[in-house]
Amino acid sequence: MAEQIAVEVAYALPERQTLLSLMVSPESTVQQIIEHSGILHTHPDIDLTKNKVGIWSRTVRLDERARAGDRIEIYRPLIADPKDMRRRRAEKAKEEGRADKTTGGRPQHHSADD
Repeated sequence: MAEQIAVEVAYALPERQTLLSLMVSPESTVQQIIEHSGILHTHPDIDLTKNKVGIWSRTVRLDERARAGDRIEIYRPLIADPKDMRRRRAEKAKEEGRADKTTGGRPQHHSADD
């Protein structure tokens, strides 16, 4: 039998996580490993043309090869753009007086001695 390496395929939803351990050829690409794992049948919501994938939290391409011990992670699409969320929080802080309306920084509180 040809040499095999141990890898894991992980996909997490808010309510549950799937973690599959399998043995694959060292020549296998990330995409081949994901397809071989059967996770696409278990989670039909995964679309490899849209979902990003990574190995140990580092984004990788589907045609990259995995190494022994790698955990291939399939990431869910973001619900909200992080930049938009930061912008909304900053606007809310300005409206509530927790941030300076001009600079966006903390408002300056002056003492009676100034």
